[in-house]
Amino acid sequence: MATITTTVTDMVTTTLTTTGTAAASTARAPAQGGILEGMNPTVYNPSSPIILFIIQAGIIIIFCRLLHYPLSLLRQPRVIAEVIGGIILGPSIMGRIPGFTDAIFPTESIPNLSLVANLGLVLFLFIVGLEVDLRYFVSNWKLAVSVGVAGMALPFGLGCAISWGLYHEFRDEQGLEPVAFGTFMLFIGIAMAITAFPVLCRILTELKLLSTPVGVIVLSAGVGNDVIGWILLALCVALVNAGSGLTALWVLLTCLGYALFLAFAIRPGFMWVLRRTRALQDGPSQGVIALTLLLALGSAFFTGVIGVHPIFGAFMMGLICPHQGGFAIKVTEKVEDLVGALFLPLYFTLSGLSTNLGLLDTGITWAYVIAVIAVAFCAKFVGCSLAARLNGLVWRESFSIGALMSCKGLVELIVLNIGLQAKILSTRTFTIFVVMALVTTFATTPLTAALYPPWYQRKLEAWKRGEIDWDTGLPLNDSGSGFEEDGLTQEKLESSRVKSLVVYLRLDNMPTMLAFLSLLGGKQADAQERKHPRLENKDADVPALVEEKKRPMDVHGVRLIELTDRSSTVMKVAEVDEYSAYDPVLNTFRVLGQLYNLAVSGEVSIVPENSYADHLVSRASEENANLLVLPWSETGSMSEAQTISKDSEQHKLASDSYSSFVAEALNNARCNTAVFVNRGFSGTLKQRTHELTRRVSALSMRSSHREHQTAIPNSDRSHHIFLPYFGFADGRVALRLLLQLAENPEITATVVHFPQGAGIDADELPSSPKGVRTNLERTFSKEDDTALFATLQRSLATELENRVVFDTAAASSSPIQDAITRMEAEIGQNPRNGGDIVIVGRNTHFGSSDANCLGSVADAVLASGARTSLLVVQARGSGGV
Repeated sequence: MATITTTVTDMVTTTLTTTGTAAASTARAPAQGGILEGMNPTVYNPSSPIILFIIQAGIIIIFCRLLHYPLSLLRQPRVIAEVIGGIILGPSIMGRIPGFTDAIFPTESIPNLSLVANLGLVLFLFIVGLEVDLRYFVSNWKLAVSVGVAGMALPFGLGCAISWGLYHEFRDEQGLEPVAFGTFMLFIGIAMAITAFPVLCRILTELKLLSTPVGVIVLSAGVGNDVIGWILLALCVALVNAGSGLTALWVLLTCLGYALFLAFAIRPGFMWVLRRTRALQDGPSQGVIALTLLLALGSAFFTGVIGVHPIFGAFMMGLICPHQGGFAIKVTEKVEDLVGALFLPLYFTLSGLSTNLGLLDTGITWAYVIAVIAVAFCAKFVGCSLAARLNGLVWRESFSIGALMSCKGLVELIVLNIGLQAKILSTRTFTIFVVMALVTTFATTPLTAALYPPWYQRKLEAWKRGEIDWDTGLPLNDSGSGFEEDGLTQEKLESSRVKSLVVYLRLDNMPTMLAFLSLLGGKQADAQERKHPRLENKDADVPALVEEKKRPMDVHGVRLIELTDRSSTVMKVAEVDEYSAYDPVLNTFRVLGQLYNLAVSGEVSIVPENSYADHLVSRASEENANLLVLPWSETGSMSEAQTISKDSEQHKLASDSYSSFVAEALNNARCNTAVFVNRGFSGTLKQRTHELTRRVSALSMRSSHREHQTAIPNSDRSHHIFLPYFGFADGRVALRLLLQLAENPEITATVVHFPQGAGIDADELPSSPKGVRTNLERTFSKEDDTALFATLQRSLATELENRVVFDTAAASSSPIQDAITRMEAEIGQNPRNGGDIVIVGRNTHFGSSDANCLGSVADAVLASGARTSLLVVQARGSGGV
């Protein structure tokens, strides 16, 4: 028995020892201790490359973002930072540090990095296809064809000419495959003729040119240029991959047949799915997004296996995606962030890693660098400029189009990478063309900004409308000669009624803004008893009393959507007509004209946030508006937040961003302007009180509806207005506006004149604002302001005598403080009405010198904490700049 036990024990021990040794030798599971067990994360592990990939991606993204910050100050697109970052991380600079490339970018890890980057490239070309809107080309086809053809033919021909020297000079370098000169010439011609459509969109966005004639022409020509360039590149790739010309022909015919298959078979089926799932109406679901991406990847797979680069399939799939219902925009919004933030930096940094500036080490090489840059820029610039000039544009517009079309950008880098992978280009030739792409892209923004600055755009638009003389820049009167605006003209503008106004529509201000604008529409017509159409003829002999209606006031609403550097927001510019037709805020605003005597119109504009003020001022000028109305944000921010917290509402006046916007609009306004600050006016959303709360239980859940607030119709819709009158141009316009508002029978008003006393401080005396001609200020003196006040008091209309009270305060050295004291006594007398309003002139030259954008009087009203809304009025031409 003991012998058997000993034998079994030895056998088990031997088996365990053998198994442990075998397990230790195979090491089927990696050690879980990681760096705690001495693992080096920078060592490339083919079975687990994710660690090194994260290091590489982190370095690339952080490095490119840091580089983009200083370049963004120069208004350069992000692709510049990504390529320069790759050059710095590559063999040109940091690759010279011993061990850097082997540790961070070892050769065996590049295929994994390239795989992820090329996947991102396929998705990016799919987004480019979504972004290309052929409606731009169709609506401007004549001008687009002429500019596009001239912008491709000349650089293509000169590129073919310079390709002869490049082919014979660098053809024998190491790493190149034998390629026919015709194929090389075709590739170089394409590289010279291509235009970076995606980068153009971002540059036009940055320069605020998207909606200008220059921007529309460039986008229209860029669409056709891009499509033709990709077709020619597909031909070049087919010639490289094919063993013979006949095979290349079959590849091209197959590609053409596949394009027709996508257009006439895949697209109708895809549209059927989208309608069936209501993706066009309600937006794409996750399943629809998955289907769309599968179609894009499948299309890329097919073009890849037939001998054309996979990016062409993705691009064609993007082209056939519908734009109805904003589908293309919504798909782009789902994909663009990951592609733009992660994938594209990897791809263009790989381009930089393949660039070696050290190879530009001879005189003949630098001669070709200069020649390639000159051909690429000058051929595009001259061809497009001449074509635009022959189509009737002025020289500066034509030169701006030429400068923009010469931009190469990331599309050029994609073409060059294809040539490098196909071994058409050597590393030296690739570096020459990368330098060319960087120089032409870098020069586009500053050159266009210099050729087509904002002041020139405004002058050109006014000249085309026949408003100014081109040589002098002065306005034209009926006889066609220029004239200087004098004090009488300004006085007439101040005394005229508001007949048309432009209002900035914001989602958070809509209730109060609609209530305020309704006061300008006059009294709502009483409802008349209607009869059935069959019974109307019985009383035909009785003459009907027809009430003559006065001409309605024109109110034009402008709804602003922020334009960012995202592809999806750039694409919205093409859909702006649909946004204007179906925007719920605009449609709500249009109903106002049906309820009150207002002729309402509206539009949606998609502009950068820093252009909001300039755009509103320009629209008011184009509409010949008498008044521009700007609501103060309910949250204090430029964004239109739908949920308003109590904290943000209390601190909305402390917002630097919105204050800067309002100040810029006031200072640049070319018509009378008013800023409305809501404080409890009609339509204000009431905040729920949270003093009393209770826990939800099985019993209280049944009665939870009792906590919902019910809006009871306000039986008293009256308003009381208080105006402290100090004189000056702003005060006179404010007084005229109050009298016009007082025509509404539900409004009562008090106007108090506060004359300046003898002891008034020197800084409270009026002075001519910066940039305003002094002849506008000499129209009225203190005595004239007093006389005007007395005249308006005596000539008050009969229907206003019972609702408008004029009063004059005693002269004082502190008129603003006296006005606040009188205001506190006037407002709040009827707490159940529709809300009181205090109207003040901005008068930036009156009162404290440290007043903010609304002026000293408005500051004092707001600082008093009075529960009243505020309307700050500024006369035309009295801004601070």
